[in-house]
Amino acid sequence: MVDRTRAETMSVPRGLVLRFPFGRPFGAPGNPEQQRVVLEDALTMLSSAQEPGEVRIMPYRWRREDYGRILAERHGGMSAGI
Repeated sequence: MVDRTRAETMSVPRGLVLRFPFGRPFGAPGNPEQQRVVLEDALTMLSSAQEPGEVRIMPYRWRREDYGRILAERHGGMSAGI
């Protein structure tokens, strides 16, 4: 989600909140590395959330992160084009 207040007031089962523009909750079009980071975080949250209604705020900034580096660090230096 891109709106923390809505995530908290809608009583979502789990919510991953990013400071991204509305309509772009998974990242920028044509940026598969950014989209993959967000998707991996969402899937991790699905398997690790402890409480119903848990909302996690992610620190990513729209176009200021090096998502290729994030993926490489997560996957032990493997190519980001996994």
